[in-house]
Amino acid sequence: MLRTLHNCPAPAKLNLFLHVTGRRSDGYHLLQTAFQLIDRCDILHFDVRGDRQIHRTTELANVPHDADLIVRAARLLQQATGCMLGADIAIDKQLPMGGGLGGGSSDAATTLLALNALWQTGLSREALMQLALPLGADVPFFIFGRNAFAEGVGEKMVEITTPECWFVVIEPSVAVPTAAIFGAPELTRNSKPVTLSHFLRGATYLGRNDLQDVAVAKFPEVGAAFSWLSQFGIARMSGSGACVFVDVESKSRADRIVRAATEAGTQWKVWSAKSMQAHPIIHQLDRCFS
Repeated sequence: MLRTLHNCPAPAKLNLFLHVTGRRSDGYHLLQTAFQLIDRCDILHFDVRGDRQIHRTTELANVPHDADLIVRAARLLQQATGCMLGADIAIDKQLPMGGGLGGGSSDAATTLLALNALWQTGLSREALMQLALPLGADVPFFIFGRNAFAEGVGEKMVEITTPECWFVVIEPSVAVPTAAIFGAPELTRNSKPVTLSHFLRGATYLGRNDLQDVAVAKFPEVGAAFSWLSQFGIARMSGSGACVFVDVESKSRADRIVRAATEAGTQWKVWSAKSMQAHPIIHQLDRCFS
């Protein structure tokens, strides 16, 4: 049995649009969105233990060990399968917390995919997606592993092919708590549902994020980043914020915008990333276990 898996990617996602179409009786919001994978990643490293202990060996500021989605995901897989093995898990953290890029959810998904392979627990991708939903609405998407048109609370997905492009992403100097946005009384919760065909035809009104107005009102840093980036194209906020992004046709164009942010003296973290069609860990696991 393979005992280690190192350099496992946990990529970011962008929400190409995000509509809130309703609210369930349990408080969860009904959404429609298009998830786009990009090649900006956290990197995780797994070493199997024989004593069933789960240890995150990397210190993360303001993320207690037992509350970390990485640790919770590993323990959830143990409980669901009765696995008697454990793991030491290290992480090279690149994605911001409270950024709307799905960093914590992606880390949890990579943990489930990697440990399911390392521990030989044998769950299917569909079973892992069902197991993961209590960890967060975005986690099943990262296990799904392809760009997707998603509905429900994010668990109903149809694979889509998106154009190859580059994205420029701004991380404003603020972390936006998801609960503060979804709990806001002024949040629009009745957007008219759209269809996959609307999205595939490129309907212009789908470039909207219903959470953005609330985030901008509560966190002016998000609004400032959005306003600045809008000069280069149709800027949007991802998820519940704080990150905003714009798509461009080439790396050279993306690099020019990143340089412009530096020359403008902004205090944001600004970077570019390329679109991806599939989660890179899928190919990595196929190579390791073929």
